[in-house]
Formats: sequence, structure tokens, C-alpha cells
Amino acid sequence: MSGDGKVPSWAVVSSSSSSPPDILVLMWCIVLYFIQIGQLKKGLNPPSLTDLVFVSPHLMAAIKTGIITGVIAMAEGIAVGRSFAMFKNYHIDGNKEMIAFGVMNIAGSCTSCYLTTGPFSRSAVNFNAGCKTAMSNVVMAMAVMITLLFLTPLFHYTPLVVLSAIIMAAMLGLIDYEAAIHLWKVDKFDFIVCMGAYIGVVFVNIGVGLVAALSISLLRVLLFVARPRTFVLGNIPNSGIYRNVEQYPNAKSIPGILILEIDAPIYFANSSYLRERIARWVVEEEERLKSSGESTLQYVILNMGGVGNIDTSGISMLEEIKKVFDRRALKLVLANPGAEVTKKLDKSKFMENLGQEWIYLTVGEAVAACNFMLHTSNPNPDEKEESGPWNNV
Repeated sequence: MSGDGKVPSWAVVSSSSSSPPDILVLMWCIVLYFIQIGQLKKGLNPPSLTDLVFVSPHLMAAIKTGIITGVIAMAEGIAVGRSFAMFKNYHIDGNKEMIAFGVMNIAGSCTSCYLTTGPFSRSAVNFNAGCKTAMSNVVMAMAVMITLLFLTPLFHYTPLVVLSAIIMAAMLGLIDYEAAIHLWKVDKFDFIVCMGAYIGVVFVNIGVGLVAALSISLLRVLLFVARPRTFVLGNIPNSGIYRNVEQYPNAKSIPGILILEIDAPIYFANSSYLRERIARWVVEEEERLKSSGESTLQYVILNMGGVGNIDTSGISMLEEIKKVFDRRALKLVLANPGAEVTKKLDKSKFMENLGQEWIYLTVGEAVAACNFMLHTSNPNPDEKEESGPWNNV
């Protein structure tokens, strides 16, 4: 203590220092000094280039294992790299990352090296240590080599639980709780993917976490493909704009016309669902018009603007719908089909069967044409055939 009663700054221990982990390591080292747990071998791994054999009976198993571990390591490395890129605000080139992983593993396989990737634990320790450039990896490699050659016996008394605690302490600073809360508020499914990956990595291993996240994401894609969005469009008053009636309650339906929008490509996986969904919309609209005493349904307009592609199953679905519409005295009208969709519909002769006069560039043009036909022809509702089952094509 100085003459004025103040404690010198060099004698003050900051509350944010790393004293507790250091004391914990020292304490367990002293305890394990009196417990024999075996010896740790020192030295570098021997060369393994001469061990490369292509006629081994276990070659196929080795290839399968190599592909699986390589994919997992690559996914882990790129995911970890992107996580730290968000922290430091820089760009990650996936192609360069894969080339780097490949070159490192080819070179490392010649010296009995462990699978090379971008591990989360060592990256977290480097990040918290303040490393700025890739030169830190060179320094770390030199330190590991010196440790393996000369200092390995000193780690004989360092328990793995303490080393794990050091790594976990470094990793805790990388967990972004606010990002998880943001995912929960914005998209619950993204939050489930995040938690699946987190629980798998923390409580099992990185491979399980990646598989869990990929499986949940794949399930989400399959659900979106198999159950695409379809909704009824209505006209915004005093405009030629047509929007979803659920999103815009002031949108008005057009008498005698049902406007539907499909917001996804039409494939074999969703063609049956779309057929049933369109049939349900038509039945509900006919029941609504019948109960309200309005004019009967005459035209069904399909807005194809969101349909980026269509396969033969989707074309067959449209042909079935047209046949059912013809029996029910309804007219199918297409609006805004894309170039790829138009090309396939033309090659399949569907456009010729439907008629070029029932394909329009916009929903507004289709509605105007249908309104013109309604007011000029004025078909007699009594001439409609009896509504039959939708699956009787």
C-alpha cells in the first residue's frame, strides 16, 4: 500500500480475469499428480503414404466412411466459417473453403493426420483470444508441434474435464441468444431447425446436430412442395388489381367468376393436392352463391404467375380439371402462364384443347373477357349439367 493509502494498480486483480479457470486447472493437476492415469506418448505422427492400399477387402467401407465424414466435415467447416464471418462482417467463399479442406486432408493423410476441418471449439478459442488473421493457425500449428515433441508429458496431469471446461467457456461467448429469440418471433420453423442443430451438437456431437438440422429443413421443403399455397383473389375497389381476399378483406369477388392463384411449381408431389384444393374452392364458391341467391358460377380463372414450372403430372391434373369443368358447364381460364409452363402446355396439346382464346396475359384481361362473355351470351343456368363427383373423370 502506498503512502496515500491507495493500493498499487499492479496488485489489483480484475473481476473479469481468468483466475477461476486457472485455479481449477491447477487444483486438478495437483490432485491427479497423486493418481496414476497412464502415460501420454510424445512425438509427431509417422508418415502414412506407404500405407495407401487399393486392394484391401475393406476398401468400399473406407470409401463410404470417407465420403460421409468428408461431407460432415465440409458442412461443419463452412457453417463455422459463416458464423464467424457474421461476427467479423466478411465474406466466405464456399468453393475456396472446399478446395482448402481437400488440399489439407490430402496432405494430412500422408502423415497420419486427423480429419482436417474448421472445428467449432478451436475456432471459438482463437476468436476469444483475439486472433485476426490466418497466421494464428501457423503459430498454433508450431505450438502444437513443439508440445507434441517436448511438452506432452506435462499434460499427463491435466484432466480432460478441465480442458473441456476451457473450450466450453470460450464457446459460450459465441451463442447468440438474441438471434434465437428473433427466429422464434419471425419464423417458428427456423427456430426449430436452430434448436435441433444446437441440441444435437451440444448433447451428442456435431454430426448428429448437422443431420438433425438438415432433416428438419428437408422436411420443411417437402411440406412446402407437397402443400403449395393456393388462395382466392378479389378485386381491389376502384382499381384493376387483384389480391388475396384473406390478406385484403376489402377485395371484392367478381359475380360468376372464381379467381384462384397457385403460388408454386406444379409437380407430381403436389398435383393431387392442387386438384382437390381447386375442387374444394369451386364447391365452396357454388354453395356460397347458391345460399346468397347470386348468379351461378360460370368461369374459373387460374392465375399461373407463381407457377415457375410444371411436369407431366401437373399437365394431367389440368386436363382432368378441364374435363370435370366441361361436365359442370364451367369454363377454365388461364392467366399469366410463364414461358416454361407455356412451352410444355403447348407441346402437350393442352393449349390447343383448351383454346388460345382462354389464355390471357393478366388476371385483369381474363376477368374483362369473362365479364364480356357473361353480359353478351348470358347462359341459362338451367342448362347446367347435374354436378357430379370430382373424381369421376
